[in-house]
Amino acid sequence: MTRYSVETESSNTSKSRGSHLRVHYKHCREITHHVKGMKAGKAMKFMEDVLAFKAVVPFVKYTGGIGRKAQAKQSKAPGNCGRWPVKATAVVKDLLSNAISNAVAKDLDPETLFVSHAQCNRAPAGRRRTYRAHGRIGKYASQPAHIEFVLTAKQEGVSKN
Repeated sequence: MTRYSVETESSNTSKSRGSHLRVHYKHCREITHHVKGMKAGKAMKFMEDVLAFKAVVPFVKYTGGIGRKAQAKQSKAPGNCGRWPVKATAVVKDLLSNAISNAVAKDLDPETLFVSHAQCNRAPAGRRRTYRAHGRIGKYASQPAHIEFVLTAKQEGVSKN
């Protein structure tokens, strides 16, 4: 069994994680940061809209060189910075759908699920090399990611007497 960064009560949660995924870490970080706290259905709809270029992923932390987009105003991104990271969105969407499937296998209602934990960590860089002028060799590294999701079923509140 794999280790997650949070300990959860297993009766009303479902988990999913991917390690050493060959997608950009910075893109995955911004997607998971935006999706955390959303209902599972809304998060899936958001990622489908990003893949169809109807919604933008707001970039909050890694904003160097990120252009401004009009769609970023919808999510109140600072400086209206955003992008449509298609490959990373597809991978994160697959992980989220896997977590929803795990919840259905545990007899949890998919309508009550929300993303209680979404995290992205850097994975070890994939190192290659490129050939430069004057016989030099430069590094050519990829920045993969570890991603994990925890979905929790929303509990009904108890009425106050």
